[in-house]
Amino acid sequence: MKIGLRIDVDTFRGTRYGVPNLCKLLADHAVRATFFFSVGPDNMGRHLWRLVRPAFLRKMLRTRASRLYGWDIFLRGVFWPGPVIGEKLGHIIRATADKGHEVGFHAWDHHAWQAHLDGMDATAVTHSFRQGVDLLTRILGRFPIASAAPAWKCNDRVLLVKNKFAFAYNSDCRGRSIFLPLVDGQILPQPQIPVTLPTYDEVIGRSRVAAGNYNAYILSLLRPGDLNVLTIHAEVEGMACFTIFSRFIEMVKSKGFFLVPLGGLLDECRQIAPAAVVAGEIPGREGWVACQAF
Repeated sequence: MKIGLRIDVDTFRGTRYGVPNLCKLLADHAVRATFFFSVGPDNMGRHLWRLVRPAFLRKMLRTRASRLYGWDIFLRGVFWPGPVIGEKLGHIIRATADKGHEVGFHAWDHHAWQAHLDGMDATAVTHSFRQGVDLLTRILGRFPIASAAPAWKCNDRVLLVKNKFAFAYNSDCRGRSIFLPLVDGQILPQPQIPVTLPTYDEVIGRSRVAAGNYNAYILSLLRPGDLNVLTIHAEVEGMACFTIFSRFIEMVKSKGFFLVPLGGLLDECRQIAPAAVVAGEIPGREGWVACQAF
């Protein structure tokens, strides 16, 4: 069984500390993954206003967010503009690619995308992409292989904009199989590789899932013969939950399974059917997320 390993890097802190930690761990186990980098200003502290929402506040308390993410993440971009990640830490992003990992584009401004996508027109979406993709291309010396929408916030407008960029594939939604997006009757050529497994923050503290049994729970959700894609975060598994993820790799290997970049899953996909992308809800996650229509 192959498990696609997607690593989202949302913040300055995650890039600076979490990514090198994960690269070292993956090298020790001869594992390659797909990293999606946010490269623009780290304004994640502006999410503090969401604490007025009961669902978000419950999630922060359930996941013990200050321990999970660190206090400094809550200050980024609150009192002054956050640092431009790609300009300050481009060497870490470039080193990740040099180690043989797939590197894709996640966001220009992760917070702004989450907070304002619903009100962004095609021009604003294109501008956000152009800023981020141009910077990431300069860092890598080549065009990024793929893209992944922050927090699985993606709609038809975004899909049409992405189709203008030379991505080999995208990973913008939750779903069950690799598919070609269907927008207004048009089949777009860039395959979608959806995430099939829950993230740490979605399940921890729910349904009797705790740090001690989290790995076993995720392994219980794997389905032989089906698409299996796991998303981890540099800010979580690369730092506070590093030991948990290290043990997960060992458990995967002990079962004879393989962790692979998302592109490796696409290479083995012989037939790709079309499907629409629709808004849905995921237990343990606040707000809507893009989902593969079943």
